[in-house]
Amino acid sequence: MWKIVIRAFLLLLAVTVLTGVLYPLAVTGLAQLFFPSQANGSLIRNQGKVIGSVLIGQDFRSPRYFHGRPSAANYDATASGGSNLGPTNRVLLKTIADRVKAVRQENQLSVDHPVPSDLVTASASGLDPHISPDGALLQIPRVAKSRRLSVATVRQLVQKYTEHPVLGILGSSRVNVLRINLALDSLKNGG
Repeated sequence: MWKIVIRAFLLLLAVTVLTGVLYPLAVTGLAQLFFPSQANGSLIRNQGKVIGSVLIGQDFRSPRYFHGRPSAANYDATASGGSNLGPTNRVLLKTIADRVKAVRQENQLSVDHPVPSDLVTASASGLDPHISPDGALLQIPRVAKSRRLSVATVRQLVQKYTEHPVLGILGSSRVNVLRINLALDSLKNGG
């Protein structure tokens, strides 16, 4: 009996060391070797200072910037999560209606102009860093006017920063809000 208990304990110890220490160290080492940026959070730096990550949405409110998806977590990565409100919940419906009205107002759209859903609904994590190309296109006139840039210049930036589905089929087209806003800031006039 004790022989079986000792063997079981040694097997448990070996599996724990293998899966709890060696495997994580190997994966971390390979990630640092082959994908250092991604392994460290895909951070974006400006003059040596971390200003964000391409993986986490930020709250841009100025008319000079593209605005991202609303966040149920108020863009707080430690509070990541959705609201858990169902599609017929009155609070959610009012929140979305208020957001649609705000998007139309800030972008000077008519009351019947369609608004892409990603500009008025929060993602499941509350930290989605992307918007749809339609969501970006809707904001071009406001951003261009605020920065005194031509609509064509801002449209070219949207086209340049539109990420397409992986292998042409996985996922959907999207625009990383932080990246395009940093590109706007780097323009010589209007930045």
